[in-house]
Amino acid sequence: MKYFLDSAKIEEVKYAYHTFGIDGVTTNPRHIMMSGKPFFTVIQEFAEWVKAEGIEGHDKFPISVEINPHLKEADAMVEMGERIAAMSPNFVIKIPCIEPGVEAARRLEQKGIRTNVTLVFSPAQALVPAKNNSLFVSPFIGWKEANGEDCRSYIQNIVDIYRNYGFKGKTQIICAAIRTPKQIVDCAVAGADIVTTGLEVYQDSFKHPFTNQGLDVFTNAWDNTATE
Repeated sequence: MKYFLDSAKIEEVKYAYHTFGIDGVTTNPRHIMMSGKPFFTVIQEFAEWVKAEGIEGHDKFPISVEINPHLKEADAMVEMGERIAAMSPNFVIKIPCIEPGVEAARRLEQKGIRTNVTLVFSPAQALVPAKNNSLFVSPFIGWKEANGEDCRSYIQNIVDIYRNYGFKGKTQIICAAIRTPKQIVDCAVAGADIVTTGLEVYQDSFKHPFTNQGLDVFTNAWDNTATE
């Protein structure tokens, strides 16, 4: 399973790439806002960084960039998607799972521009993007679980459907809106291709009280052992 970082902060991306070996990045308008920088400034920084790192290409390090959410017509979505895609071969165009969005994603894929259909909240929504050859589909986890839903069967159903019809691997499943390490594990057990979450969630996944306890025991033993 691949790890993507959900962020628009270039320093976080650099840190996660060199520390954890993340495999890609997802962004959205909220992340762009939190970066404190204009939209095109942020994505230009990403384009320059992947070129400097020698990881150009969506097959090496995909970066999902979301279009303007005000756009509700497929023609406008395609136009903006083409503009963003022209800035870097790493950019994958992130489009909401609404009817004109699915149409726009289909048309962009036909032009060779890869897409990530996002804001998916049901297995039914996940089907058409796969039929239309989108590179990614992004079912959301945290929002649903915050409202009392157990998302394990929801993700498992999408994985099973993709396997049944040959979509698995062709359209990759990105479990998005991950809020806890447990949700990462749930998605891994279900067989999702990718999880994307913030830096703090990945950092939390390394933490366990028994690890700290064991480190204390071994540190104490080391300090009470002659080294010569």
